[in-house]
Amino acid sequence: MTTISDPENTHGHISKQYDHELFDIRSRVLSLGGLVEEQIASAVQSLMEGNVPLAERVIADDYKVNSLEVSIDEECTQILALRQPTARDLRLVVAVIKTITDLERIGDEAKRIARHGIDLASHYPKRNQLTEVEQLARLVRALIRQALDAFARMDVDSALQVAQQDRQVDSVYENIMRQQITYMMEDPRLIPVCLAIMWSSRSLERIGDRACNICEYVIYYVKGKNIRHISLEQVQQDLLGRGRRD
Repeated sequence: MTTISDPENTHGHISKQYDHELFDIRSRVLSLGGLVEEQIASAVQSLMEGNVPLAERVIADDYKVNSLEVSIDEECTQILALRQPTARDLRLVVAVIKTITDLERIGDEAKRIARHGIDLASHYPKRNQLTEVEQLARLVRALIRQALDAFARMDVDSALQVAQQDRQVDSVYENIMRQQITYMMEDPRLIPVCLAIMWSSRSLERIGDRACNICEYVIYYVKGKNIRHISLEQVQQDLLGRGRRD
C-alpha cells in the first residue's frame, strides 16, 4: 500500500485531532482509489473473457464506490465548517473533494465497461479485435496507479509524467476507433461487436483523462497553481521557471 507523505508540509497543527482529520481524508482517498482500481480490473477482465457473472458483480459493487465517495465528501464538509482551513490546508481539502469526484466517475466508467462486456459476451468477438483494447486497459490502469501514487506523495514530477503518458493512451484509443470503423465497413454484421468495443475504449480513454485530473489537483495543492486548460508544455515551463521557490 502506498504510504502518504508530504515533505513540504512537515509542521503540525496545535490540534492533533485536526492533523488526524487531514491525514484521514487523504488515507480514505487512497482507499477509494484502490476500490476503483479493483473495479476497473474486474470490468476489463469481464470484457476480455466474456465473463457475465464478473461483469454483474462490478455493476452491483458500484454502490461501494458511491458510498465511500459520499462519506469522504461529508468528512471534508465537516472540516470546512468546523476548522475553517486556510491556505495550504484549504487547498488540500479542495483537492480531496475534486479527486474523489473523479474517482467516483471512474467507477461509473468501470460499470459501463462491465455492461458492454455483458453485451459483447453474446456476440463472440474475434480475439484480434480485443488486442488493442487490452493494451489500452493496461496503459490506463498504470496511469491510475501512478496518479494515486503522485497523490499519496504529493509529487509534482510524478504528476507531470502521468500527463505525458496520457498522450500514449490517446494514441492507442484513436487507433482502436479507426480499426473498428474499418471492421464495420468491411462486414456490417460486426457492427454490434465494434460498437461495444468502441464504447468500452471510450470509457477507458475517459479514465485516463480523469487520472490526469487527479494529477492537476496534486499540482494545485503543492504549487497553488490551477493548471486546467493550460497545455502540458506551458505547465512544464511555468513550473520549471518557478522551480522550488514555492
